[in-house]
Amino acid sequence: MRTVTQPSLFQAAIGGYPDSPQYAGGRFRNTHPRPANSPTPDARTLWNFFFNKPPDTEPGQALPVLPLNAATLEAAPERSLYRLGHSTLLMKLRGGWWLTDPVFSERASPLPFAGPKRFHAPPIALDELPPLRGVLLSHDHYDHLDRATIRALAPKVGIFLCTLGVGDRLAAWGVPADRIVQHDWWQGSEVDGLRFTATPAQHFSGRGLRDGNRTLWASWVIEDLQGERPLRVFFSGDGGYFDGFAEIGRRFGPFDLTLMETGAYDPHWPYVHMHPAQTIQAHQDLGGRWLLPIHNGTFNLAMHAWWDPFEQILGLGRQHGIAIATPMMGERLDLDAPHAGTPWWRACVQTGNATQPMRHAQS
Repeated sequence: MRTVTQPSLFQAAIGGYPDSPQYAGGRFRNTHPRPANSPTPDARTLWNFFFNKPPDTEPGQALPVLPLNAATLEAAPERSLYRLGHSTLLMKLRGGWWLTDPVFSERASPLPFAGPKRFHAPPIALDELPPLRGVLLSHDHYDHLDRATIRALAPKVGIFLCTLGVGDRLAAWGVPADRIVQHDWWQGSEVDGLRFTATPAQHFSGRGLRDGNRTLWASWVIEDLQGERPLRVFFSGDGGYFDGFAEIGRRFGPFDLTLMETGAYDPHWPYVHMHPAQTIQAHQDLGGRWLLPIHNGTFNLAMHAWWDPFEQILGLGRQHGIAIATPMMGERLDLDAPHAGTPWWRACVQTGNATQPMRHAQS
């Protein structure tokens, strides 16, 4: 890992990031271009996505959530992890609390009255969160970077670790520049004996019609190597399957736990979102021990049944002998000794045709 000096903010407005190998022509790009024969959404696909989704893309009843409060977190042991929804995870590392891709708003959308709406409330309210040592951001899509959440959290966050350009957004939203550190791929920071490294991902970015790929996307490697038992955690962010997982595994693996995107997949966009079988392969490439599927169970972002990611990843895990952890939202997971959890979502699956898992995974 290479620790770097904080880049100047607002570089995107004054010439971009020409020193980044990922930056060309005013935009960031993936290591591998989209294949010419790669499927892409057509007009009918987009129409169905926005106006004609199957009813089982959302649960028919409230999802179970284990409530958290300040007292519970105060008493939490070291190396505790709590899944708060979608890709938002709260981790206690070396005495400090770290939050990934925090989204606490009701919708993952630029509009407060339209767009994907939460299936469940967060297990803990924003104002009950403890002071945060840091926030880790993978990219700027609305289901990973929420302006209202960031602005509410800013006074209690020690440092925001993010990718090139995302830090510019935070500063524009009022986050103090001295609390923002943004990185290119393979760069990172050391904080309180922890090492955070931004690693490649195959995805895209943007929050409007004209800012596509103006900011960088990434996965993250989280390492605590100074304790009695070293700990390595991988946070995937979003992305399609590519050979970068194997390279990350060679450089940093094996991992005790991989927090892997498993949701919002479709045959029309495999380049930017993995199917469950690809998630399993990426976990193996990384040398992962336990896999915790994220990017599911909170927002309606695809055409598959809302519970399909859980069923598919469990079945594939059994086939490949991979330990899968599926904690309920708000349930504690011990990073030193994860547990499988229970299939909590099954109690919320409606009867009838929806009881049989859909099969979208690519082998």
